[in-house]
Amino acid sequence: MSVITTPAKETKAYSVLNRSLSVVIPVYNEQDNIEALCSRTISILNELGYPWEIIFIDDGSTDSSYNKLARVAAKHSNIKVVQFVRNYGQTAALAAGIDHAQGDIIIPMDADLQNDPIDIANLLAKLDEGYDVVSGWRKNRHDGFINRLLPSWLANKLISTISGVKLHDYGCSLKAYKREVIKQVKLYGEMHRFVPIYASWEGAKVTEIPVTHYARRFGKSKYGISRTFKVILDLLTVKFLSTYFTKPIYVFGMAGFSCLALACAAFAWMVILKYFYQTSFIETPLPILITMLLVVGIQFVLMGLLAEILMRTYHESQDKRIYKVKSALNTNTPV
Repeated sequence: MSVITTPAKETKAYSVLNRSLSVVIPVYNEQDNIEALCSRTISILNELGYPWEIIFIDDGSTDSSYNKLARVAAKHSNIKVVQFVRNYGQTAALAAGIDHAQGDIIIPMDADLQNDPIDIANLLAKLDEGYDVVSGWRKNRHDGFINRLLPSWLANKLISTISGVKLHDYGCSLKAYKREVIKQVKLYGEMHRFVPIYASWEGAKVTEIPVTHYARRFGKSKYGISRTFKVILDLLTVKFLSTYFTKPIYVFGMAGFSCLALACAAFAWMVILKYFYQTSFIETPLPILITMLLVVGIQFVLMGLLAEILMRTYHESQDKRIYKVKSALNTNTPV
């Protein structure tokens, strides 16, 4: 039996999107914010008039966050609390929330009171316009410039340029996803911020709207400038998966041929030095360099071949296609 309940008093706002809502909130050491967060979010969801549930993911909190969440859940049957055995990070918490969500629309948000639940109505209104993903944009952000704003701005520019999905604020947790778009997304590492990119790859229509952002009142931020480097590494993974997932030999092969080309160039220069400048082979580091480049180049090519074998095994063993069909007319082939 579903735990999503419909408020007694329903409003007519945004009646086009008459669907149930699942609000996913990761929590890590937010004991001072729990009561105000729950009160505010429940009040807003009741005003919207849709069936709703809130899924709190306690990400290994060491304070009394879980106890406070448990007390709230005891009073509201449509509030779920999932407790991790240890801290796994925001991506794992979001993945767990999605796994436990029953609503047609899944709305992640932060537990630090910097997001305003009242913006949920605006996200839903934008979905009504035909979008599948609506991302929040903290246009007037209340964070430190050096340790938060500047790294975030650089990261967002880089992500938008490489991914081709133009958003101002990938780091904003407040978003709205149609269930069918996000349920198939598998999250790893720090990939939660890239979900709109994954959705776009699946053909989803993605947009963003400005949302309210408040300065943190209680607790301590879990983010720092060091996370920027993790974002860059994850971005490299995203770019590889988007461009070369089904043809990894192109990456490893090009790297291998580049090394082999450099080895040939170094060998030619070594011969020139020998016969035109009377410089012995052993007087330069070129023989060692050539040997290293040859070995590395061959290894890259072989790694590419192994990656190709793995990809074919992955697709064929699970009967996975390398494409996704949106629709088909007058054909008996399954979509």
